[in-house]
Amino acid sequence: MPIKIQNDLPAREQLEKENIFVVDENRAMHQDIRPLSICILNLMPLKEDTELQLLRALSNTPLQIDVTFMRVSTHEAGHTSTTHLNSFYNTFDELKDNHYDGMIITGAPVEKMEFEEVDYWDELCQIFEWTKKHVTSTFHICWGAQAACYYHFGLKKIQLPQKLFGIYAHKVLNRKVPLIRGFDDVFYIPHSRYTSVPIDDIHKCNKLVVLAESYEAGAMLCMTKDGRQIFSFGHAEYDRFTLDSEYKRDAKKGLGTPLPRNYYPDDNPNNKPRLTWRAHCNLLYSNWLNYYVYQATPYKWGQILDADNIVKASKALTEKTDNGK
Repeated sequence: MPIKIQNDLPAREQLEKENIFVVDENRAMHQDIRPLSICILNLMPLKEDTELQLLRALSNTPLQIDVTFMRVSTHEAGHTSTTHLNSFYNTFDELKDNHYDGMIITGAPVEKMEFEEVDYWDELCQIFEWTKKHVTSTFHICWGAQAACYYHFGLKKIQLPQKLFGIYAHKVLNRKVPLIRGFDDVFYIPHSRYTSVPIDDIHKCNKLVVLAESYEAGAMLCMTKDGRQIFSFGHAEYDRFTLDSEYKRDAKKGLGTPLPRNYYPDDNPNNKPRLTWRAHCNLLYSNWLNYYVYQATPYKWGQILDADNIVKASKALTEKTDNGK
């Protein structure tokens, strides 16, 4: 099934080249289907790259997805044209009366700053609070996950000795939880960050369940027990060359960024990077869409299930999952 996007979104051409089924607004209007409504708050500087990565990740289910892009109004984007933003993005004020089946809040390159120092922090807090009543399930990525853990649970981040950068192995915990159904015992996901939420603090938070962690990279995936809030501290959505671009960008700036771990064959940046995480990226987003958005959301928009009913639905889904095998 297709992803519904705006008629002229630049990512469409590349998605079609990859045989990903997209449908424009005009065609979608003539289909008698209730698509899932997904809002993406894109805080990344290279917004078009992130759009493409996330649309790829959302394209691997038989569900029709209607995507809306949101931006913050209290920060001026410096790496994306005004024309693109005006054509394909809406502000929070323009969308705050809507309800969404799912939402994705991306990372942002502001990790070294305290949360309260970020110029759009107050607006982001409004969005975090708004999701509680307007979104069935929200998926937070990297800095977005750290910021949400701080806002919702008071979990503080810490500065790392050096940038956590590369592809890291993670082990699966709580296998019965549907979000990681089908995962291998060990799987690989990219990380690119200067800060971390201590894994012991996450384990001690009785409102969170840790689903995957790494000896080197710490927590990778956790969620609230009702599935309304998902937190991914890595970048499963990254494509093959994203870390390569970041490394070479940092090298030109003389930042001393370490070579990405477990990424280049023979640790040679002139070699084509290995792509070792795509299957688990696709599985992660498919599980989220299926179990925590599609099967949890009401048919009529605006009728967000209460917490008790979501917990019951999550337990029922868990009992269906191969008894943890």
